[in-house]
Amino acid sequence: MIADDGTKLGVITRDEALELARESGLDLVEVAPLEKPPVCRVMDFGKFKYQQKKRQNKGHTHQSKNKEIRLRPKIGEHDFMTKVNRARKFLEARDKVVCSVIFRGRENAHVDEGFKLVRRLVTELEEVSKVEQNAAMHGRRIVMILSPK
Repeated sequence: MIADDGTKLGVITRDEALELARESGLDLVEVAPLEKPPVCRVMDFGKFKYQQKKRQNKGHTHQSKNKEIRLRPKIGEHDFMTKVNRARKFLEARDKVVCSVIFRGRENAHVDEGFKLVRRLVTELEEVSKVEQNAAMHGRRIVMILSPK
């Protein structure tokens, strides 16, 4: 038998243990039923169940999702920084970020501008991310994947 403050009371009868629990206004909980004799403890059972559930949920891991940010080669400075901040929030939430630079019409002639944009994005986010897949052309877009550090 263990008291609510953690002191060991030794082997006592069930009736005495129940009486001690009633006096302290707590519950008598069997914590080790397979021991000889079984070990019981005086505690608040609701609080005990809450702490058990909390401990069980602590092991829960974040399911990583793929988030995408789309850029254009002629994006403005403020718009670019808004996209960078959005990507930073995704990475801090442990999600992967797919960065796409989309070309339309004559922009295809200036693919190097898109790669400059991607390199700039990587330098802006290097403290919170690492490059999982390098930038590569896929049709009319440059695609790169960043994952959280």
